[in-house]
Amino acid sequence: METLVAFLVLVGILIWFHELGHFLFAKLFGVRVEVFSVGFGPPIVAKRVGNTLYQIALIPLGGFVKLYGENTRVEDPEAFSSKPPWQRILIAFAGPLFNLILTVLLFWVVFSVGVEVPKYMKGPPVVGYVEEGSWGERAGIKRGDRILSIGGREVELWEDIRRVVIEASIEEKGKIKVVVLREGRKEVLEAPPPKIETGSESLGIHPDLPPVVGRVFERIPGLGPSPAHQVGIRPGDRIVEVNGKVVKSWFEVVKEVRASKGKPVKLKIIRGEKTVEKEVVPAIDPRRKVPVLGIGPKFETVKESFSPSEALRRSFERTWELTALTFKVLWGLITGAVSVKTLGGPIAIAQFAGQAAEGGLIPFLSSMAFISLQLAIFNLLPLPVLDGGLILLFLVEMVRGRPLPDRFKEYWQRIGFALIISLMAFVVINDLLRIVGK
Repeated sequence: METLVAFLVLVGILIWFHELGHFLFAKLFGVRVEVFSVGFGPPIVAKRVGNTLYQIALIPLGGFVKLYGENTRVEDPEAFSSKPPWQRILIAFAGPLFNLILTVLLFWVVFSVGVEVPKYMKGPPVVGYVEEGSWGERAGIKRGDRILSIGGREVELWEDIRRVVIEASIEEKGKIKVVVLREGRKEVLEAPPPKIETGSESLGIHPDLPPVVGRVFERIPGLGPSPAHQVGIRPGDRIVEVNGKVVKSWFEVVKEVRASKGKPVKLKIIRGEKTVEKEVVPAIDPRRKVPVLGIGPKFETVKESFSPSEALRRSFERTWELTALTFKVLWGLITGAVSVKTLGGPIAIAQFAGQAAEGGLIPFLSSMAFISLQLAIFNLLPLPVLDGGLILLFLVEMVRGRPLPDRFKEYWQRIGFALIISLMAFVVINDLLRIVGK
């Protein structure tokens, strides 16, 4: 239920802001707005004010602003079709523009208020553990390595690694060079690019974290009650043995729990001055097909907050970085460097929103900013039905000096609806396959 509420709030705000852009620019140019709708399908709530019907519809997966004279040519100064192409372009562009504005505003709030981040993310990437069978192991990375660069891109902080690996995987052909500092000497390693699919492959390289419980989840999304919470594991517990095997790092705990294959796990725990033993039956994560206990590691955090002016600068910077990365991923989809399995639909967005909401208001706002940016970029793609497709048509009309034939526009819209419906079906199937772990 919390995930559903978080999803509806997130999507509702993003759609409202997007359609508000179309609405305000239409009003600015004197176009009559017949319907302002958040959602599709039958209206749940509707109220007419002046010439405009404002409504919230049943299906919360989009929205629309219906303009007078939008689909038919009307010789009326209030009709959309009577306006010059440059005004129609701006009205179409206003929706994505408002999503970009919302992205900047949300990141500005996030940077102003501040957010707790793991301290190690702001430190140099010195490897404390490498997962077996992971990309890191295939690259030849070892414990103690200080990662200097990946694919020719310098790596200064832990938080840089995933972004740099994604960029290198898209832009580099063949194997990726990884330069590490090992025992005072530089070593040049080579690795095939990792699979860039949502949740499909961890890079498998981690900092050195002690085997101390920092958080015990009451419930695990999609699984129910947390096994660790049920048996009374507490934050602050230091795990020293798993099934009789001594563990010295958090990821050794993870390794041994996964090796249990879902069978009961015996934990020896130091709690204060006492030694406690617990037997836990792990739950199986349906997506990754691995045993989990519902606990997270303890690590120091730092709070980053900035003055309003510095927060605004960083907001623009973050928006630009994410925009550039998004276009690189889109190019990777075209070239095949990025798997289409990265595409997520409403279920993935709902899960993303729910997990962000669990972390508090600031993580939720940060997630909303990210999705708002993706919505802006997606709508600017020059595909029929999308805002980018409309802009393309109006640009053609501007160059031709006269309107395009109605028959062409009709076919253009039909193609667009077919593409959008096909894409929606594909991403929903992607979501479902991701849930069942196929």
